[in-house]
Amino acid sequence: MKHLIFILLSLPLFSVGQDCKPRKSTDPYTKEVKLSSGFIKLDGLSVSVHADSKEIDILFSFSAKEKCFNDAATVQVFFDSTKQKANFRNSGPMNCEGFFHVIFKNGQGTPSLLKRLYTQRITSLVFTGNNKEKTTITLDEEQQENVKKQIECIVIEGKTLLKT
Repeated sequence: MKHLIFILLSLPLFSVGQDCKPRKSTDPYTKEVKLSSGFIKLDGLSVSVHADSKEIDILFSFSAKEKCFNDAATVQVFFDSTKQKANFRNSGPMNCEGFFHVIFKNGQGTPSLLKRLYTQRITSLVFTGNNKEKTTITLDEEQQENVKKQIECIVIEGKTLLKT
């Protein structure tokens, strides 16, 4: 009976681990291990989450390559079932290829805004580019869950890359 209870209580631990399969790569120069979620396709946008020992990078890549973003470009993230939103600036380099980066420091503690990205569902994203042009991306329920799981996976697995 004790063994049965132990098995039943440990099943959730194994099911969470099976869903999270980040892609690992090693930088040929620094020999540093990097994790990636791969690209998650949304309407007109792809999202990829990357982690290394220093940072966690959420990359938004627009399929329309004429989108320009500098360090003043922003994205507003709206969450499901709340009136809360989060605002982020482009943390990547200025570009006109449609790349928007949101970068967090990878450390023992998780920043509260990053934690909110994987504990609450994202319903929509509003990007404001260099020319103040706004682009709204709305996620359906399946996309919301997929993005949430991928961010959580990389953030949690990214903790294993920290150097002590």
